[in-house]
Amino acid sequence: MKPGLLEVMRMNRICRMVLATCLGSFILVIFYFQSMLHPVMRRSPFGVDICCRKGSRSPLQELYNPTQRSLERVSPPWLELSNTAVLHQMRRDQVTDTCRANSAVSRKRRVLTPNDLKHLVVDEDHELIYCYVPKVACTNWKRLMMVLTGRGKYSDPMEIPANEAHVSANLKTLNQYSIPEINHRLKSYMKFLFVREPFERLVSAYRNKFTQKYNTSFHKRYGTKIIRRQRKNATQEALRKGDDVKFEEFVAYLIDPHTQREEPFNEHWQTVYSLCHPCHIHYDLVGKYETLEEDSNYVLQLAGVGSYLKFPTYAKSTRTTDEMTTEFFQNISSEHQTQLYEVYKLDFLMFNYSVPSYLKLE
Repeated sequence: MKPGLLEVMRMNRICRMVLATCLGSFILVIFYFQSMLHPVMRRSPFGVDICCRKGSRSPLQELYNPTQRSLERVSPPWLELSNTAVLHQMRRDQVTDTCRANSAVSRKRRVLTPNDLKHLVVDEDHELIYCYVPKVACTNWKRLMMVLTGRGKYSDPMEIPANEAHVSANLKTLNQYSIPEINHRLKSYMKFLFVREPFERLVSAYRNKFTQKYNTSFHKRYGTKIIRRQRKNATQEALRKGDDVKFEEFVAYLIDPHTQREEPFNEHWQTVYSLCHPCHIHYDLVGKYETLEEDSNYVLQLAGVGSYLKFPTYAKSTRTTDEMTTEFFQNISSEHQTQLYEVYKLDFLMFNYSVPSYLKLE
């Protein structure tokens, strides 16, 4: 997916900034509402609020004020670093601008509670907070976080079984801290997340949860419900097993107002802005699935571990592609496409994904 037009349009404006000393905006306390209409408080990431690891600089310092040693790691150093800084500043600006422009929708809730922070994984040793988004390489990033927080227990992330990476007890999340501890970490740690083209992520979730025979728990909990509501004259076997949900039925379930009133979406198809709350929490780095390896290794470099820890790479033949997503949407009516786009519209806008060419919006 190519960058959207807005990223290109911002290049001239941001290139005039002093790239090596960009200052981040930090929301200091997230448990009360701060109007997006007011200017966001800007603070130096190098002051007393940041308690660095002993003998080293924090990832926030490396991000906003890289050392000469960091500059020597890239060649040509200033050109590559400047391009990276511009790219990530544009992504941060895109999120901020979208939140401000859509404040009535994006900030319906005036406060967050600790329960809203269960997707934010904390690494105390390297001062990182990672908001995981299912279907955006979160298994491999959880593996990396286990290596980073394991204090020598793990060395190779790919030696960690996928199911072990998803055991909640293996990683500490932000909701497990007290409110003062939460606010301290939100101020002091580098916060990052990874995003993906929303409909590609949605098709990936559908394929994984509803077309694989081993996912019986999803078939029972969601498949049976979807078939009961969306399929006329369903067989008793289909109602009992829920293992043959069609993509059209899945889409109809997602846009059904009854679904949204009944309970929050499952995390695998929940919107990113609802999982990670980027209009309430300032993310210092927004990585993208389309540049996954590059963005991931940049995070690891900022954390000071890039020389010995890399993002796992391997060719996955079953990966959901843009072409595959196009095929899945061919049988979706323009009315349902329009309604589904409205559900995920903020994710498209916030992370600068263009409206897919295959959509027939009304």
